Amino acid sequence: MIIMSEYAMLNYHSPPGEAGLAASIFIIGALAARFFSGNMVMRFGYKRSLYTGVFAGLVTTLAYFGVNSILLLLPVRFLHGITFGITSTATSTIVADLIPHERRGEGIAYFSLSSIIATAIGPFIGMFLSRNGSYTPVFTIAVIVLIISLSTAPFLSLRNTAFPEEAHREGRGFNLRNCFEPGVIPVAFICLLGFLAYSSIVSFLTVYAQIIKLVAAAGYFFIFYAVAVILSRPLVGRLLDLRGENVIVYPAIALFGAAMLLLGHSYHGAMLLAAAILAGLGFGAIQASTHAIAVKITPRHRMGLANSTYLMFYDLGMGIGPIIAGLLIPLLGYRWMYTLMGVVVLSAHIFYYYLHGKKASLHKPEKKYAAESGMIK
Repeated sequence: MIIMSEYAMLNYHSPPGEAGLAASIFIIGALAARFFSGNMVMRFGYKRSLYTGVFAGLVTTLAYFGVNSILLLLPVRFLHGITFGITSTATSTIVADLIPHERRGEGIAYFSLSSIIATAIGPFIGMFLSRNGSYTPVFTIAVIVLIISLSTAPFLSLRNTAFPEEAHREGRGFNLRNCFEPGVIPVAFICLLGFLAYSSIVSFLTVYAQIIKLVAAAGYFFIFYAVAVILSRPLVGRLLDLRGENVIVYPAIALFGAAMLLLGHSYHGAMLLAAAILAGLGFGAIQASTHAIAVKITPRHRMGLANSTYLMFYDLGMGIGPIIAGLLIPLLGYRWMYTLMGVVVLSAHIFYYYLHGKKASLHKPEKKYAAESGMIK
């Protein structure tokens, strides 16, 4: 996504509005896929859904080589987003089902590292390959990666995915329960608030850094962010299983809120990079814990719907966050836009308490987990 606006402007002389749409329509496609991908996984099984998503992704990526106008680029981007939505729902559901219930926090934490690493390495590779103005190498690498994914998928060892007849009855016809898992919506909303803030960093950090003259430090922002996530993620997952979600979520919200406030009032490179570390510790933990909660509270035969619902809020936050931030910047400026985003994140404490935290405090997962792990006799 990070190079798509530039690609549209340089190759098709698109105005900024069209170029922005070329980037964001991918998210719109992914969001559209969430409405049916969960039900698709539930009805057709893991492997078939995964093969469909990866193969369709390969076809749409090959289509980039035939694009010669913005009018062709937009539908290709939209379809590419749909294939991503299907694939990510299938992989998330497969992983959630493979992990033992009592270790889902730890398992989801490790699994989500894959997306953190991909979103750190992918943009770097894209910018490096396209720096001479040619985007063919970018599409070529994407095709190669998808071919590797498609060729390795048959070797996945998956448990029996036969769901009870209830699942097949629920999956037939159209109703809202075939599009959403209602129980996941409260915790997904908490993650949505985090993604609203995070998307404002992704979208406007480069411009903001130029204005506050911290371009050099900003170049390392996402590296520091990724390192903080990677180093903290194993501990986050372990604590989530041992002590419960509240021990993780409340401090994580505070850390990410502090990161946004510090980002909005950074005057030195060290302050900017400190904000990156706090964001990695805070938002990284919010992502892992809310996703783990979503799969923990959902029956197995509705796991696909749980993941698609959760990821729907992910896409929504990443999609509307830049729009909201873009509207706030002319009114408040960049510093106070980030400050306001920090307030939004901190408000998640209240929402989390009433939507999930109050109920979660009644449970004591650590004794059960410790006993099953042999930590107590």
